[in-house]
Amino acid sequence: MTRKIQPLADRIVVKPSEAQEEVRGGIILPDTVREKPQEGDVVAVGPGRTTEDGKRIAMEVKVGDKVIYAKYGGTEVKEGGDELLILRESDILAKVG
Repeated sequence: MTRKIQPLADRIVVKPSEAQEEVRGGIILPDTVREKPQEGDVVAVGPGRTTEDGKRIAMEVKVGDKVIYAKYGGTEVKEGGDELLILRESDILAKVG
């Protein structure tokens, strides 16, 4: 049974991009020294945060956007064999092209 993750409030679910296996000089890096990517695709978005007076603030990203996020932000989860990251909207640093 596969479940679907639906983030709450200002949370976003991101599927990280694959880490590079090779550097510019052609050297292949083993898994132990590869840096985790800080870029990924948005797969789910919460409804946005609510202000103290009850107004909903819309999210700035949407499903399908490619984003750059903070290096140590978020919570890692596994869903159907995929590794996903649940982040707050404030952990998103930029949208990519």
